[in-house]
Amino acid sequence: MNIRTFVILILIVSGIAGGTAAPAVAAEQAAPFDAGLARLSEILGSLHYLRGLCGTNEGNKWRAEMQALLDAEAPSGQRRSQFIAHFNHGYRAYLQTYHTCTPAAELVIRRYFEEGSKIAREVTARYSN
Repeated sequence: MNIRTFVILILIVSGIAGGTAAPAVAAEQAAPFDAGLARLSEILGSLHYLRGLCGTNEGNKWRAEMQALLDAEAPSGQRRSQFIAHFNHGYRAYLQTYHTCTPAAELVIRRYFEEGSKIAREVTARYSN
């Protein structure tokens, strides 16, 4: 799966809750797909670090994808904080272990593209109208 397809799938996932209006109180309750989005947040944080480390010159692309997810799913409150914590955890985990781009880092990137795409497909298939 290429990067463009992965990003499109993320945007699809981000649009799931964007089309449903809910009271502010309900937004604080966990959605049934929050575990998947939490993992996706962690993957985005990891990609933000690893893709920069491996010289892809994408700038803040993965942070922007995370921002899109937050804007669509958790504009404020505890859910937002949890997703941000997962993003930061993913970033920091690789910051501590990888200081240069290695074949292992490139393998992690490929696996995260696959896993992120899978999460996006599953969440979209299961919870979209």
